[in-house]
Parts: sequence; structure tokens; C-alpha cells
Amino acid sequence: MALIVVFLVLRLRGALGSRDGFDGNDKKDEGFNSDPSKPAQDSENDNVIAMPGARIEAPDVDPYVPQDEPKDDDIQFEGALADGVAAIREADPEFHAKDFLEGANFAFEMILNAYAEGNTKTLKPLLSSDVYGGFAGAIEDRETRGQTLQETLVGIGETELVEAYMDSREAHVTVKFVSEQISALLDSEGSVIEGDPTKVINATDYWTFARSTKSRNPNWTLVGTGSLS
Repeated sequence: MALIVVFLVLRLRGALGSRDGFDGNDKKDEGFNSDPSKPAQDSENDNVIAMPGARIEAPDVDPYVPQDEPKDDDIQFEGALADGVAAIREADPEFHAKDFLEGANFAFEMILNAYAEGNTKTLKPLLSSDVYGGFAGAIEDRETRGQTLQETLVGIGETELVEAYMDSREAHVTVKFVSEQISALLDSEGSVIEGDPTKVINATDYWTFARSTKSRNPNWTLVGTGSLS
């Protein structure tokens, strides 16, 4: 897939839902696995990808054999964000912000690519039910109208963790993505409806991922999105 992936910038944001749409029953969704060498338990879906920082089951160890020192993040936070990250780390010692952000970058590209291609099979296990409903509805509407996409994610310039908190047993992490994109939506005749296939625009998006820290499933799920107009 190299460095360029397909991305619909104009219609996507209206279809993604909001953070208020999170449903606690979404624990059954597959989401993102933290370690590709340790597949999620009871998972039968091949579309799960690695999201570093998720909780994994602790292996059996000999208490008399020295273990590696715990890994520390090299990202320093302040104020409420620092408190939120600390709360997640307390509930999930395997969570590390730096690794999580690296995985979030990959997740951002993969989800946007699948949306632009209309690949609901890939999207479904990666999203909460509410967010998936928005994606699927927009894809169906686009196909019904005979519309096609000519979209490119040129690159991601910034990925920043901006919010982290625990809601009961659920860990929530919001990530800010600043990217460059090219977008054009074409009708059935090939005429441009929206966007410009020759113009690069800057976009800022906020995505929130969540998972139950008490679940044996190590996967994170996209539960809400937002953007700056």
C-alpha cells in the first residue's frame, strides 16, 4: 500500500458520528490488536491489525528469575492529560502512549482507506456499532448514487494524544491527526461534485479509541470522531 492511501475528506466527516455515540456494548467488536503475534482470543476475523499499547494477558513467569524492567514512555504529559494517562496505566500497565500513537497512525490510514474503497467487511470489526453505522450508511448512499472517489492521503504531519480517561472499566484515548489530503467526489458521468483532484488541503481530525481494561480481548475500537472545520 506504500505511502499513498485513498481517503474521502468531504463526505467522511459527516458520516463518522461523534464521541457521544459510544456504546458500552461494543466490547464484542474486534478492533485493533496490540500484538500481531498474539491474536485476540476467540477472534475469527482476519482484518484485525496491530494497535500497540493494548492490554495483553500476562505470561506465566518464574518469580525467582529476574524480569525486564518495566517500559516507561518517553512522552511527558501535564495536567488532566497526565492524570488520564496515569489512570489508564494503573488499570492497564501494558498501555504506553508512544506505542499507542504509532499504532493510531496506521489505524487512521487503514480505516480511511477501507471507507473510501467501500470495504465494510474490513471496517466492521474495527469500529463501534454506532460509528460503523455511519460509515456503512454513507457508503451505501454513495453506491446508490453511482458516485466514485478520487482521493489521496498525501501524508500525516502530526499525531498527538490529546485526551485520555477512564470511564468505569473503559479506557478512552483521543488522538489528533493533522494531515494533507487530496479529495474529489465524482458523479456517475465522471464530473466533479465536490473537492478538487488537483488541490492538496490540510485537515485536522480527532479520533477516540476505547477498550475494556477488564476484557481478555486486547483490541481497541474506534468509538467516535470529530474534526476542525
